[in-house]
Amino acid sequence: MPAAMNKNGMVTEIHTRIRKEPFTANYELVGRELGRGKFAVVKKCVEKATGKQFAAKFLRKRRKGADCRVDILNEIAVLESAKESPYVVGLHEVYETNSEIVLVLECAAGGEIFNQCVADNDEAFTEKDVVRLAKQILTGVAFLHQNNVVHLDLKPQNILLTSVRPLGDIRIVDFGLSRRMDSVTEVREILGTPEYVAPEILNYEPISTATDMWSIGVLIYVMLTGESPFLGDDKQETFLNISQVNVD
Repeated sequence: MPAAMNKNGMVTEIHTRIRKEPFTANYELVGRELGRGKFAVVKKCVEKATGKQFAAKFLRKRRKGADCRVDILNEIAVLESAKESPYVVGLHEVYETNSEIVLVLECAAGGEIFNQCVADNDEAFTEKDVVRLAKQILTGVAFLHQNNVVHLDLKPQNILLTSVRPLGDIRIVDFGLSRRMDSVTEVREILGTPEYVAPEILNYEPISTATDMWSIGVLIYVMLTGESPFLGDDKQETFLNISQVNVD
């Protein structure tokens, strides 16, 4: 039976047990922050019982005065649905406090592919690297699409590597904007990162799996060239470049 879905394509029914004991009872935070967004911080941690490294994503439940627990449950539900894909980051455990939900995720030690996209020659991806990694990205996204999930924020910062030297495999992360599609519900939302969004999002047309495919095209362009094809001096110029398919 398909999971319950609201009109915005968000799934709120999850199977992972949400632990109420303190996160720090079972994990120790180590080293620096791995990443930070508007409503989330990602930190490296070690599971005390096993010594294994994980990435802990601390998500605020209240955002701009609104209760966003449903958004976090949707992110958990998407990770659950993709657990059989080797190219989607694995979910290990979930903890909840009064103010936060903590997702304990597989740690992709190589960091964001963004670092290689903007690196100098020696550090940058070769064309052969891009072919291999692009195939993995497409395989991971195809798995999501087969499960009627669209990511909606595919960009170099949301594609991690298991290692840098040797160059490892990719892990797709950050499903905070993901939506479940079905044949009945039309989802129309302004979502995503400006330079990677598809024209249909700008035109407020229904979102589909094609929305992700546009972002993958931009992503692979960036991996090959280190340049962002539609990036303008400001958001409006970027959106104009996208709607006119005006490649820099």
